[in-house]
Amino acid sequence: MSRSRAPEVATVRVMARTLATFYAFGGAAGLCICAGAPAGARRSALVVLSLVALAAAAVVARWGARWPRPVFHGTVGVATVLIATAVAISPDSLTALGASVLIAFVVVDAHLFFSGRQALAHLVGAVVAVTGALLLSGVPLGTALGVDLVLIGLGMVIRRLVIRASGASRDPLTGLRNRRGFDEAMRELMGEASRTREPLSAVLIDVDHFKSVNDSHGHEAGDRVLCRVAEVWGEALPHGSVLARHGGDEFSLLLPGIDPPEALALVRSVCTLHPDISLSCGVAGYSFGESASQLMRSADRALYDAKVLGRGRAELVGGAGSGGAVPGSAPAAW
Repeated sequence: MSRSRAPEVATVRVMARTLATFYAFGGAAGLCICAGAPAGARRSALVVLSLVALAAAAVVARWGARWPRPVFHGTVGVATVLIATAVAISPDSLTALGASVLIAFVVVDAHLFFSGRQALAHLVGAVVAVTGALLLSGVPLGTALGVDLVLIGLGMVIRRLVIRASGASRDPLTGLRNRRGFDEAMRELMGEASRTREPLSAVLIDVDHFKSVNDSHGHEAGDRVLCRVAEVWGEALPHGSVLARHGGDEFSLLLPGIDPPEALALVRSVCTLHPDISLSCGVAGYSFGESASQLMRSADRALYDAKVLGRGRAELVGGAGSGGAVPGSAPAAW
């Protein structure tokens, strides 16, 4: 997996907790820095910025776990603006240099939260902003460049660790989550569904006649089929969905905020996007209080029904939604 395409490893809940922690410590550190700064209007402005950071920490801690992932680009960007502003308005170069250290929080957040190119964009923005602010505050260019090198080195190391961490929960062939990554996401989404009472649907997906593909055309052909499924479904599924490959020809899917009938319709719709690949799919809905194993057993029963009824179809557990053959699906057209 290339560094530029390495996926995010942090869940939204982890992102919220991490960001809230960094905002809180950044605000507290800002107040400490203010204590040693010369008195005056600029120090008062620094105190205000520190209090804004503490307020932001409380907001993120309270509501951040419910935010869509793209919102965190804005919150990390706001942190960059706050820190750069604090550096620029510092009453002396020593205070400015102390405030600039806080930009390390932004570098950590960006590389933990976002994919490679997005993290790089945040890093470049942070370096440019803090360098300009340091120069405005009278810090020598060599000192500002030294700070930049520390930030870049920190970003490189964290990115390397992120790549290694993502590899532990990713399927190397398709780039999707593996069983470990899926289980982690399931625990988080089930907990969120229990708190919010929002629907959550689970889907099990099998590629029909996959063994015959490997036997007749070789494992490379089978790999191409799996990658094609991962590509099509990854592009078609709504934001927040979790698609994973458990191994072999088995895929699993979590659809937060989507009830079982809607999930069934969505699965059938996505199946039509690759009519040359036949899939059997079982759909189940999460009932508040049940375990992850109970939910997946329900999806497995629905998958069994789909296979018994002739494959190339999607079924909802309990028999609702029968007659679910996917229009145009070909049971063995490889």
